[in-house]
Amino acid sequence: MYKCIKKLMIFVFFCVSMAFSGYLGWSYADYTPQEEVNSVDIGENIVLAGGMPAGIYMETNGVLVLDTQSVEGADGIVKNPAHNLVKAGDYIIGVNEETIADKKELMASLKHLESEDVILKLRRDTEELDVKLEAVDCGIQDYKLGIWVRDNVQGLGTITFLTGNSEFGALGHGIHDIDTGVLMDIEDGRLYKTSIRSIVKGENGLPGSMEGLIVYNEYNRVGTVTKNTEAGIYGSLEEIDEVFSEQIPVEVAKKEEIKIGSAAIRCYVDGKIQEYSVEVTDVDFNSKEINKGIVLQVTDARLLEETGGIIQGMSGSPILQNGKLVGAVTHVFVNDPSRGYGIFAETMLEQL
Repeated sequence: MYKCIKKLMIFVFFCVSMAFSGYLGWSYADYTPQEEVNSVDIGENIVLAGGMPAGIYMETNGVLVLDTQSVEGADGIVKNPAHNLVKAGDYIIGVNEETIADKKELMASLKHLESEDVILKLRRDTEELDVKLEAVDCGIQDYKLGIWVRDNVQGLGTITFLTGNSEFGALGHGIHDIDTGVLMDIEDGRLYKTSIRSIVKGENGLPGSMEGLIVYNEYNRVGTVTKNTEAGIYGSLEEIDEVFSEQIPVEVAKKEEIKIGSAAIRCYVDGKIQEYSVEVTDVDFNSKEINKGIVLQVTDARLLEETGGIIQGMSGSPILQNGKLVGAVTHVFVNDPSRGYGIFAETMLEQL
């Protein structure tokens, strides 16, 4: 789930950024907390259990097209130069044979146009194509294409696990553009420390949220994001001791080991990472959506009182059962925030 979207029209109608938050949760079933250790030898199927929130910033691979719009030129004529030529979900990767990496380069290329004729190089799905259109002349060195775009995304999520190779898995679901619905193709991404300032309790029909303060600078950077998939985001962690101050090794369960019944989720609420009881109410090995194989319900009175159940910002919270990591919370039921979905931990580990 994503939130805090903001757009900025810069004549080419640039949409600068969007913030997102996922929905997360947990499960508890005869789970015995592991002892804290300072130095852990993590095997192939052993990971450190997460539950800590993190700030996420990712830049798109190219400039994502959100929509097209009509533009009035200096002559008073209204045109929509990109209509039916450029589609929502396309990525602009070049202008007149010059490579374009972000909105800043796109804007600069339009400032140096010598005529209204423009050839955009687009990436549409896995195909690259050239599209010729006529920019609208709006005055001296002022050309517009009438295209809304975005080149980054930022927000809050939860780390699920860390492997012995310092690789992390988080969110449990992919980051999609809120306007187009497409899974965002990323070029670069970073993970940052965050401070949770407040929690908005969820209600039926209105999911709650976790509000955090994220300072996007090198001092607060703790890792790198390299993959954005339908099964979560992945990358490498650089400040392990700082993020995983409590190191709890757990075995990753095979999905066939997950049982209907009690479990626990591990998430950051009330100023610290805690475990909260839940019930696994359904397990679907053949779910059509990769991140909805587990259905769970929060039963812990503390979490229900504090958050109402699963809220935005909890996506990626580990689900523990019988001493093993079985999954991560991914979505909330909008009409019942005490219930939600989860992804199999085995599926997340396979992404690495």
